[in-house]
Amino acid sequence: MCFKGDTTQGFKNMYSKGSWCARARRVALGLAAGAGMLSAGLEAAEADISLPPITVGAGLQTNFYDCDKGCINSPGTIPSGDSSVDGFALDSIRLYVNGAVTNQIKFTFDTEYNGSTNSVGVLDAIGRFEFSDQFNLWAGRFLPPSDRANLYGPYYANDWAPYADGVADFYPDVATGRDNGLAYWGQFGIVKVQVGAFDGESLNSAVADKSRVLTAARVTLDFWDPEPGYYLNGTYYGDKDILSLGLVGQNQNGKTVWNVDGLLEKKLPNLGVVSVESEYVKDNGLTAATPSDGWYGLASYLFPQVIGIGKFQVLGKYSHKSIDATSLTPSDTVKTAELNLNYVIKSFNARVGLYLLDQKDDITDLSKQEYGLKLQLQL
Repeated sequence: MCFKGDTTQGFKNMYSKGSWCARARRVALGLAAGAGMLSAGLEAAEADISLPPITVGAGLQTNFYDCDKGCINSPGTIPSGDSSVDGFALDSIRLYVNGAVTNQIKFTFDTEYNGSTNSVGVLDAIGRFEFSDQFNLWAGRFLPPSDRANLYGPYYANDWAPYADGVADFYPDVATGRDNGLAYWGQFGIVKVQVGAFDGESLNSAVADKSRVLTAARVTLDFWDPEPGYYLNGTYYGDKDILSLGLVGQNQNGKTVWNVDGLLEKKLPNLGVVSVESEYVKDNGLTAATPSDGWYGLASYLFPQVIGIGKFQVLGKYSHKSIDATSLTPSDTVKTAELNLNYVIKSFNARVGLYLLDQKDDITDLSKQEYGLKLQLQL
């Protein structure tokens, strides 16, 4: 006690400016305040420590190619008076940066070097608000809801030339399948929903019409193993058993593109991995001035035996694209076949493969062929 007895003088002495009790009380209050601030600081530090670290990664695709009567998937140009060309190409190199502002607010920034234009550009720039499996918002530049082929991109495709046929990823974009906009996505059991609004910019300036935003939606049904997250894969090399069906639609100013796609992948006990992928797409003038439709089918088999440091895979793909007639041009059909012999060392992080492409255009009556050796590394 700072005073004895229940007297008025005692209370005065207790609270007088120069009394020991008053000084002790101020010290105690200061210590309590300092302890509170220290506790809050520690809690904030612990919250920061609990955030996932900033990650930096990179991806590389490079190849040797040889083209006859024209290149299909490589940047080579046939010299005048010649019928073939070959060379080496640095197809793509990417830098990946991911970080978290809070446990729910995250950021992605990716760049890509484009070998055909010898330039570096922004690939992805995404503000990610990820609150739960059912409620997520992305804003910035990223892949809009579109076909599976666009949502896995060249680095997570099963084959080496996923877009050479003009069927896969036939949607408007500002660069490399990306567009600027906002999207909601959520997972509800076997159903994944993705809906967004975007600029709808197209590389075809004659078609681009930005008087209204482009709306895009995708519904994915995964009947076997789930595929969590916004993006998809072209294969899982046996890490998952997949039976998936997707339905997509995009609309801008009454012009539409829609598609249905599917993937079946099954790991057979001691017998390797079988994959089958297919898609049908119909463009009603949104991506190109002339309406078109097309389909492709792909099948692959990954052998179970480890030979050296990896496994061998064989793959075949065939696509058929029909372009409608106009008042100026007749209808056209483009048929593309692809064969791969791949050596998978570490999934998508280390793989190499031989590829062969053959493409026939009915109007020009020209058959192009391309073959090459391709390498992919990621870290």
